[in-house]
Amino acid sequence: MSIQTRISPCLWFDDQAESAAHYYVSIFKNSRILTVSHYGEAGFEVHGRPAGSVLTVAFELDGQRFLALNGGPLFKFSEAVSLIVNCDTQADIDYYWERLCEDGDPAARQCGWLKDKFGLSWQVVPAELDDLICDPDPGVRDRVMTALLKMSKLDLDLLRAARAG
Repeated sequence: MSIQTRISPCLWFDDQAESAAHYYVSIFKNSRILTVSHYGEAGFEVHGRPAGSVLTVAFELDGQRFLALNGGPLFKFSEAVSLIVNCDTQADIDYYWERLCEDGDPAARQCGWLKDKFGLSWQVVPAELDDLICDPDPGVRDRVMTALLKMSKLDLDLLRAARAG
């Protein structure tokens, strides 16, 4: 059975698509592996992958569909695209931050951004962040932004305190 959404991200991996999909599914509730496809004999001269090796893994993270593709080493992830995890509580921020940081790049952590062990960039942020940085009062926006820029993992209480002044 094919489950489609109009728009879903495709994540290009060298050969870690299946392990990445299982890793992400283990982190997010209401998540699952949907399908796994494999390379066949056709196209070997183009893709160079052995028949039977994993081609794609379709998976859902909390209802959002993704496709992980084993496409080879040609392309790498960049910070130009990141996945945002909106969190309602500090406990949620702490949980997703710690899990997604496991074996990731410690140098790539600022303002709620991180890079996981597969090189994919994430933003773990409070769901109310847009309200905090888009406040109509420029003083509030400046205080929140000043606090935000000093953080790696975001601290919801400190951001709220910055809003309050």
